Formats: sequence, structure tokens, C-alpha cells
Amino acid sequence: MADTEVCSVVSDFIDFLNASPTAFHAVDEAKKRLQKVGYEQVVEREDWKLEAGKRYFLTRNHSTIVAFAIVFYPLIFCMLKYVVGNGFHIVGAHTDSPCLKLKPVSVVKRAGYLEVGVQTYGGGLWHTWFDRDLTVAGRAMIREEKGGSVSYSHRLVRIEEPIMRVPTLASHLDRGVNDGFKVNTQSHLLPVLATSVKVELNKEFAENGLAEKTTNKSRHHAFLLQMIANKLRCQPDQICDFELQACDTQPSIVANAAKEFIFPEGLTIFAYLALIDATSSDNDLENESGVRMVALFDHEEVGSNSAEGAGSLAMLDALSRITYSFTSDSKMLAKAIQRSFLVSADMAHALHPNYMDKHEESHQPKLHGGLVIKHNANQRYATNAVTSFIFREIAVKHNLPIQDFVVRNDMPCGSTISPILASGVGICTVDVGAPQLSMHSIREMCAVDDVKHSYEHFKAFFHKFSQLDTKISVDT
Repeated sequence: MADTEVCSVVSDFIDFLNASPTAFHAVDEAKKRLQKVGYEQVVEREDWKLEAGKRYFLTRNHSTIVAFAIVFYPLIFCMLKYVVGNGFHIVGAHTDSPCLKLKPVSVVKRAGYLEVGVQTYGGGLWHTWFDRDLTVAGRAMIREEKGGSVSYSHRLVRIEEPIMRVPTLASHLDRGVNDGFKVNTQSHLLPVLATSVKVELNKEFAENGLAEKTTNKSRHHAFLLQMIANKLRCQPDQICDFELQACDTQPSIVANAAKEFIFPEGLTIFAYLALIDATSSDNDLENESGVRMVALFDHEEVGSNSAEGAGSLAMLDALSRITYSFTSDSKMLAKAIQRSFLVSADMAHALHPNYMDKHEESHQPKLHGGLVIKHNANQRYATNAVTSFIFREIAVKHNLPIQDFVVRNDMPCGSTISPILASGVGICTVDVGAPQLSMHSIREMCAVDDVKHSYEHFKAFFHKFSQLDTKISVDT
């Protein structure tokens, strides 16, 4: 890949990240990009009328998205063309990241400060949220009245400017802080929105009767509701409910002395860029025998057990409806699943120069070293010898670097969507990830080169898996 292409991929990746402060925004950005290259939306609660040679996507809760591209030709034209019963070639990831989500009643008033009640989501490094310039983003349910009728719409909202902060306690008042910074997530992690005095004196709010008058029935600060309403171009009383989270206002950037690192918030969207470029024209699919798919699920950080998580029927439903759009043969779905392959694309722990003892001696992924195949004998990752070989062989054929990771025996192992989908759907799976530092921090860190490697590897998977799969024999 030429340097200009690398710059283009990295720039595209950063643009995607900066447009995606929440799972809802990530899905919205993916949706816009897919539609731009000809993907059409299908809706789960409606009938599907899929046509051969087209590209489609669906969303669930607007926080999970599944996109797929299929070409359908009679077998006599070419042995590599798709026929019903052929497999699905999938890259799966997730849209969510650890964060602070606003509570259903977020009003907190203490010592003359207006604070925002939040609950921790996922396993975040919560000390990294202190002294950051924070804002809020998410979605709101809005009541609209037109011609005497009332309707309710889901609308995305994001306040770009910093509006709150979680201040640390001065070292003078906590002399032991450098011996171990311990966070009580209930009492210490509340962002400060404003002071009561300034809100009461705010001319705009006072004139509109919106000065803070907290009652037992108040769920959120009127000051905050007005800011959200301004962004949505509605009145505060039109906001029926919302799902908002705190997020950093500092954008993802290329940084460091050699401009070799990316400092982002959330990293698991490489696959969409590869799918778009691997399906953007008919020529991209001319030798494809399966259905190319990317699925990004919500709620991975908290176990995936939701209607839109990987533990739901979302994946199986999509595979079923695609298959049965072209056949009524009930055996074809099971056949297709056994011919399918899933790349679970999350992130991987790069070797930390200051904590080298935290890695197993023979498995120390490096930044710039390419994608990491993740293994765990206890099935915390779903990789096996067959799936590892396939992904590694694609790397070898395309001269791409590849690494391996196994957690130390004396440390617990994390997990991904892969064991859930492998067991729930019955699909062969490999677990991979781009190496990174500061995983689950509010500001993570990965290498520019690994964005390129990930993009190239996923694109190569889409282009070459069909041919490689015909040469592999296991259950025969």
C-alpha cells in the first residue's frame, strides 16, 4: 500500500472515530457510509425482498448494525459464484466502549454544585476520567405534534463543547494518593456541571423560567435539559427520555514524535472500512462464492446479553432471513452456517514497556506488529488450529505481519463476542485484534501501521477466503 493510501486509510479511520462518540453515533456513521456506496437498508420488523447482486444493511436499536453483500449467479457460470447454502464470511466487532452513562435521575446537588449522576458501564479505567474535558452524547426520544397528531422520534444528540468535569482531590488533602489512587465510583466519579449560583443568575434561563428549581419530581437538571434541547432544536418538555453518556471532547489524533501512534477513544471499527472497499463495485464480488458481512454489536463490554447484543438472535436472524430470501429449503441454513467463517475483531494487549512482566514470555504482541491472533484453552477466545491457520495463511499470502497472544496462567483472561457467537450460532471463529496500549482508558493508544495492517488483512480475508476454504478438509 502506498504512503498516500496509508494516509487515506488512517484519516478515514480517525474521521469515523471522531464521528462516533457513542454506539448510536457509530451506527449512524456506518449507515451513512454504507448508503453512500449503494447499500440499502432493510428493516427487521418488515418483510424483506432481497435481490441478487445488491448490498444491504440492518440496524437494531440503532446501536447494532449488520451489513452484507451478495452476488447470486447460477452455478454453471463459475464454480466460485454464490449459490444458496454457501457460507457467510463475517467480521464481527462491537460499537460500545466503557463509559459513564447518565442515570435515569441524574440530578445531584451538593455543596452548591450541580453534579450529574452517572453509572459505570463496562470495565473502564475510571481514574482516567478525572480532569478530562467532558461532554454528553447519545439519543433522545422526542415528542412532536403536527396537525393535531402526536408522534415520537428517536434523535441523536451531541454537545461538542466541554460542559463538565470530574475534578481530582488535591494531594494536600489526600497525602497517600500517590501510593494508590482508589476511586469510589458512587461518590467520587460525579461530573460537575455548574454551580447553583451561576445557574440561578443565568439571564437566558431566568427569563425563560428555567432557573434550577429542583423538586422531588425533577429527574435532570433543567440547565442540562435546555442545552440538549438547543442541540435538538426542540423545547425541553418535548424530551420524553434519553440515553446519554459522558464522553471526551478531545478528538482522536495522530500523535507522538514520529507521528506513529493514534490516540483515540474506542477502536473496533476497522472492519467497516474494509467491507466498504471490498464490496463497493460489482468487480469486487465477481469471484465471491459466499456472502460478505460485517456485524457490529452493542453491549459487548457488559456481556452481550441484550436484544441487540451478540448474545441475542440478531446474527442468526440475519443469516436465516438472507438464506430464506432465496430458498424455502429448511436444510440450507444449517449447511450455510457450517460453511461460514467469523473473524471476531476486537483489540489485543500490546506489550507495555513499563509492565513487561504482565505478558507471557513467548507471547508479547508489539505495536506496528500487525493483527494478533488470540488463543485461550478455556475458550475465552474461540480460536482453534483450523481457524488460526486460515487467518495466518491469508497474512502469509499477502505479506502481512501476524502475532499471537496467550494470557499468563496466573492471570484471568478477558473475552469477546466470539465464544457467544461460536456457541450460539455454531460458526467457525478466529479471535483477533489490533495491538494497543491503555485498553479501556478514556484515551487508548494504537499504532498507525496497525490500522493499515488491520484494514489490509480484513480486506484480504473478504477477497481470498472463498478460494482458501475450498482447499481445507476437516469433517470429511
